[in-house]
Amino acid sequence: MNAFMTFTSLLTTLVFATGSALAQTPATYPNKQVNLMVPYPAGGPSDSIARIFTMPLSKELGQQVIVENLGGVSGALAAQKVLAAPADGYYLFQGSPNEVILSALANAAVKVKAENFRLIQPVADAVMVFVVRKDLPVNNVDELIALARKSANNPLTYGSVGIGSLYHLILEDMQQRTGTTLTHAPYKGNAPLLQDLGGGQVDFAVLVYSAGMGALAEQGRLKVIGQLGAQRSELLKNVPTASEGKELKNFSYKIWSGLMVPKNTPENVVQRLHKAIGVTLQDPSVRSQLAAQTQLASPPMSLAEAAHFYESETLRYRAIAKSINLQPQ
Repeated sequence: MNAFMTFTSLLTTLVFATGSALAQTPATYPNKQVNLMVPYPAGGPSDSIARIFTMPLSKELGQQVIVENLGGVSGALAAQKVLAAPADGYYLFQGSPNEVILSALANAAVKVKAENFRLIQPVADAVMVFVVRKDLPVNNVDELIALARKSANNPLTYGSVGIGSLYHLILEDMQQRTGTTLTHAPYKGNAPLLQDLGGGQVDFAVLVYSAGMGALAEQGRLKVIGQLGAQRSELLKNVPTASEGKELKNFSYKIWSGLMVPKNTPENVVQRLHKAIGVTLQDPSVRSQLAAQTQLASPPMSLAEAAHFYESETLRYRAIAKSINLQPQ
């Protein structure tokens, strides 16, 4: 009898302990507000993307999703704040290659590594284009490369938003593939670079397509001669891709924004977020609002596909940085 009572008591204790443990696991995630960290000030393109997602994502999760903005150190301040918080799914990070891959390659103060994060799902893809000054005698990317070869003694100038930026690495890759030599002109942002392109102070650049750029092209103040995606974007159906020409076969890049969590976030939390984000991406209102921002909703990926994509993007940009001996400053 005593043995039976002891067994019963033990069983009761185990059931109670198991129930308590389950109550403390993230099985009920989310049960409070979720913060979405944007690594730039309010009002910019990244912030606009985040705010498109907050309401539909809140609906899917059953909890309010709030945007938090924190700029500085190439996005590293915001990334570090997310990594310092508990890895419980209540702090999401909206990242792109610029913050999670490239910033550490160019800035010695940045200690955040791509491996610190897990990409749940890319959410928005921006269209990148080759844009040239209005009087540069080229109308496609092959002609641009031919002119660069002819101008070896007085190299064409290209602008970017800084050494180690995505645009800088893309055009370094182009030079290596084509055997051309260009002169790099770093700028402190897209706006002054676009202004100088319109004024003819720099020959060309690779930039994210924007409504402002489209307006300048329509006014004849610059020319958009090619896009960098693997296929023509729905937003620019009349502009050929660089890979459609002869010089840059299989040359494709896109700049993506994705929702991420610290790498040790519980799997069931990641799966819950992945499902909710996937449903949100199919929302017609989300897709139309992204298009209005010259962004496309990213194609759905499984968690395994997202992990492979993230790893391949990281390896790709690190390889280019190594090939040009890019040193963090």
